[in-house]
Amino acid sequence: MAKKPAGSKVAPARTAKRASAAEDWPNTVYRLLREGGVTQFAYVPDAGHSVCISRSLADPDVQSVALTTEEEGVALVCGAHLGGAKAVLLMQSSGVGNTINLLSLAEFGRFPFLTLVSMRGEFGEGNPWQYAMGQAVTKVLEAMGVQVLRAEKPEEVEEVLRAAMTMTWQSGMRVAVLLTQRLLGAKVFAPAT
Repeated sequence: MAKKPAGSKVAPARTAKRASAAEDWPNTVYRLLREGGVTQFAYVPDAGHSVCISRSLADPDVQSVALTTEEEGVALVCGAHLGGAKAVLLMQSSGVGNTINLLSLAEFGRFPFLTLVSMRGEFGEGNPWQYAMGQAVTKVLEAMGVQVLRAEKPEEVEEVLRAAMTMTWQSGMRVAVLLTQRLLGAKVFAPAT
């Protein structure tokens, strides 16, 4: 095996296990969002949301918006509601801290708000920098008036997402679905050579 040049980075690999009994859950997520009327997908690029991102980019009936920071996504989701549309914010747990100020807009404006958060800093995490925000996500979101639901296994995803969509669009709540590392699979980083 050839050695990598000095200073090169080794790309992380996902080690997610797919339960053969469960439908491919990332595609289930996209299907449910579309069936629920979501026409705007706001995202900061993230491997945990790669299926939703790529499917939204390929779908001519939706707007897919790459963000420079997660807080822009809060404004986009609230603005979509004002325009009569449904939107979702796709982000990683490390970006939750960037949304705190704008989550007050969603809370005090009583906007229905849905975000899907790919988790880091928990089960099997190998990067110590991810722990601080990963461990604070639930507390931070709840402090800002966001209801938090978790999906741990592929067979839970559909039920959890359906509940979140009902809470968001029928009850007008602010809801975050945490897609946990047990579901996504922890990133594995090869040791530097």
